[in-house]
Amino acid sequence: MSASTGKQLQGGSAEVREAYRWCERYSRSRGENFTVVSWFLPRKLRPHFFAVYAFCRYTDDLGDEAEGDRLALLDDWERELREAVAGGPARPLLTALTRTIEKREIPLEPFLRLIEANRIDQRVSRFETHEDLLEYCSYSATPVGRMVLAVLGHHNAERGALADATCIGLQLANFWQDVSVDIGKGRIYLPQEDLRRFGCDDQQIIERRFDEHFRELMAFEVERARGYFAEGRALEALVPRSVRTDIRLFRLGGEAILEAIERAGYDTLSARPRVTRAVKLRLALVHGLRNALRL
Repeated sequence: MSASTGKQLQGGSAEVREAYRWCERYSRSRGENFTVVSWFLPRKLRPHFFAVYAFCRYTDDLGDEAEGDRLALLDDWERELREAVAGGPARPLLTALTRTIEKREIPLEPFLRLIEANRIDQRVSRFETHEDLLEYCSYSATPVGRMVLAVLGHHNAERGALADATCIGLQLANFWQDVSVDIGKGRIYLPQEDLRRFGCDDQQIIERRFDEHFRELMAFEVERARGYFAEGRALEALVPRSVRTDIRLFRLGGEAILEAIERAGYDTLSARPRVTRAVKLRLALVHGLRNALRL
């Protein structure tokens, strides 16, 4: 943990401080996007963001990468979380997280919903309609936005709804970016009704056959995801300037993914379109400067 970040935890015990250090190390090793965003966060909030991010990433790792019975592992993880929140012994990640939950007054529900999203991933590999996919996003995506707003201390119904839209856009952007990756996991997040509408089917996705039908399908999905970002954009004007850059970068990062898909000619079957480090850095610097100049 950086010295400036560590100062924010001087009131905690050595165990708590080390727990937050663990979360920071884990977060930085697992998520480069988070590292870029954290440059602009108020220092007092950084440890809490690292704790929340570490929880989200660890939970997703259990659902995506863990060996063995993943449903059993997720059940054990939920039990650990509940016991830690109740004051029981906890591993470093949960030691930090429970302090963050207490200090930032975050309800337990979004954390439980994220665990449930990973259970759903073990049982469901197809979605019939866009509405079905949105229901899944209410477990996999929107809880993260609610956690973020709670950490920032600016949660209310209006901001929550706008954060939901942004998080849905981010989730959809990641789905469409990762089509070629998810095939290897046996998952297709493209709604079945959309596949049929554009003359595609599961077998085409599995065989990675890119054609004009798939191009039109992906162009449609990209525009629909972009609509959610447009809907959530109003959130940026409803939070203090001190955190506005981070909220804006969440949106812009998702939009950059959509632009990468467009640059790839909408072919997300052959390879995963990538947002380059240069683009990420440019976004961070331009909008950090914009915030500093109060533009």
